[in-house]
Amino acid sequence: MVLDPVVLFFLLGLGAGLARSDLKLPAALYESLSVFLLIAIGLKGGVALARLASPVILLQVAAVVVLGMLLTLAAFGLLRLKLSRADAASIAAHYGSVSVVTFAVAVSFLTRLGVAYEPQATLFLAVMEIPALIVGVVLARAGGGRAVAWGRLAHEVLLGKSVVLLAGGLLIGWIAGESGIKSLSPLYIDLFKPLLSLFLLEMGLITASRLGELRSSGLFIAGFALLVPPVFALAGLGMAALLGLSAGGALLLAVLAASASYIAAPAAMRIAVPEANPALSLAASLGLTFPFNLIAGIPLYWWMTGYFWGL
Repeated sequence: MVLDPVVLFFLLGLGAGLARSDLKLPAALYESLSVFLLIAIGLKGGVALARLASPVILLQVAAVVVLGMLLTLAAFGLLRLKLSRADAASIAAHYGSVSVVTFAVAVSFLTRLGVAYEPQATLFLAVMEIPALIVGVVLARAGGGRAVAWGRLAHEVLLGKSVVLLAGGLLIGWIAGESGIKSLSPLYIDLFKPLLSLFLLEMGLITASRLGELRSSGLFIAGFALLVPPVFALAGLGMAALLGLSAGGALLLAVLAASASYIAAPAAMRIAVPEANPALSLAASLGLTFPFNLIAGIPLYWWMTGYFWGL
């Protein structure tokens, strides 16, 4: 299968970073692209949700929240075999949470194949971030230790940029509907993929800068970062089957389960578990899991979906 052009942009940035090129995007552009992606994903999901009005979606959201919590607990159990409680809890929170960019690439993948998916998948993306972070903090603090500034943590998690923009986009799209955002479509719909390619170019450069941190973490972290995502993807597919999702929706839930946060989770863990080593979390989630999912994971999860959904 030919790689999606947006993934090739990521590889370009990764190669340039590893070759120590002086290529660099302005910091302001990177921030602007982040804002764009979050709003665009939220808007598209909100518009699609406006067509639906079913209590079944609430049950699906609750099930997905439970999935995120269970994945966090599973990751913590594995990581505690080698790591301290703080580091294990911090990394587990990253892997129970989700990657917005990986989700965006998966959406682009399905669009390219002409495969439809349930609009509530964007809602799944929005709600899976928070429970994993809370579970991670509880795991880090279990058995005593420093008290958590829950008010500050709640503010960081619930009012952080990613959650506000994603949830805000969902709300705006839901209120305005398809006709209401028609004037915004040239930017948020038509230019979604071109601007995603620029963002992934920068992500490739950032990933290259994080790979060196794996030298001190050993093979255990590397093995975890590469082997756990496919297993978590299977858990996502199992939940998708229970929820009766289509093949497209199943792939997106598998991608969410297999992805790891490198935006919201680092910020939250910095506040709640400052004794954890952030280099381990970022090297695993951004240095290995993110590129693995983009290059090999999404096609692999689609193959797995096709096998179980009989495509």
